[in-house]
Amino acid sequence: MSFADPQSVTVNSIAVSLPRTSAGAGTSTYSSADGLYQMTVSHAYGKRARRTIRLTQSKISADPIVPAQNLRSSMSVYMVVDVPNTGYTVAEEKYVVDALVAYLTASSGAQVTKILGGEN
Repeated sequence: MSFADPQSVTVNSIAVSLPRTSAGAGTSTYSSADGLYQMTVSHAYGKRARRTIRLTQSKISADPIVPAQNLRSSMSVYMVVDVPNTGYTVAEEKYVVDALVAYLTASSGAQVTKILGGEN
């Protein structure tokens, strides 16, 4: 079963539509029309189940060495949920994911700011 098509993310108060551009066994990719945003949702199964959601943003900026030229650069943010095949229900897994998301977004994202600043 796939996510709805299209997906939407809001970056700096701007909604970005991400229609599905690829689907395969256990994976789907959603991309913006300009190609600057891509979301991938995938599942890998073995001794454990690994579920990944990844958001990548690309941009064009001046080359710091040759300012007259532009470079494409990108960054990605992703969450991996790695669980054993038995022992946890989906509800229990969600409790732990919700706890981490709440921790990261509390106080206007103070913990994310610390992580991005290199604190540990």
